[in-house]
Amino acid sequence: MSRPLTDDLGHPMRFDRPPRRIVSLVPSLSEALAVTVPDRLIAVTDWCTHPPHLHIARVRGTKNPDRQAIVALEPDLVIANQEENRRIDVQRLRDAGVPVWVTVIESLDDAVRSMRRLFTDVLAAGEPDWLIQAAEQWKRPAPQPSARVVVPIWRDPWMVVGARTFTGDLLTRLGLVNVFADAADRYPHTDLAELRTAGADLVLLPDEPYVFTPTDGPESFPGIRTVLVSGRLLTWYGPSLATARSALLDQIR
Repeated sequence: MSRPLTDDLGHPMRFDRPPRRIVSLVPSLSEALAVTVPDRLIAVTDWCTHPPHLHIARVRGTKNPDRQAIVALEPDLVIANQEENRRIDVQRLRDAGVPVWVTVIESLDDAVRSMRRLFTDVLAAGEPDWLIQAAEQWKRPAPQPSARVVVPIWRDPWMVVGARTFTGDLLTRLGLVNVFADAADRYPHTDLAELRTAGADLVLLPDEPYVFTPTDGPESFPGIRTVLVSGRLLTWYGPSLATARSALLDQIR
């Protein structure tokens, strides 16, 4: 029996049966699919690094997917994300007859709700245990605000986590005050002088998308505490969410 559904952007879709051949263009969701329905995942992007043993077809990057290769794989579903992937790639895949389910994730609640719909309504696989655990972990009350934080995600030019972002929501739930939470842009461009004088007590330096390291990043913030953190824990919505809260709190305390 055909099941009418709409993706997170309201695009209508109809499934005669749960998709069995899935291409994921979103690293976080690739991991979620590989852990939960491994037999259905047939291809991912070059940026899909988890789980480490994921040895399946690659279809280039999130911003430049090989659409011809995707079509040739004959998937019955491609999974994309409004932030990660380009609208033109989604549209051209649809024009080629490939169903594309687009997720929209700008907060933890968005992530839980979107993934729950994907696994229960679209894939008919039930809610994964790791998602249940993640929702329970992040329901805990946030600690009292302990520091004003900036989170650079790129340098030269410098870019930081701003408003209406999944990572920004996690910062709040960790008891941190994002200095750029009221910025007009979700990932505002800034300069080092502004970052140094923004009033931050703490700088979190993730290892993606820019790979900050002990010798590349901390030296830019003399006199301000800097902590190198896993970008996967801070920016990915997937199985890592089940343990990310406790791991991040241990690092920032």
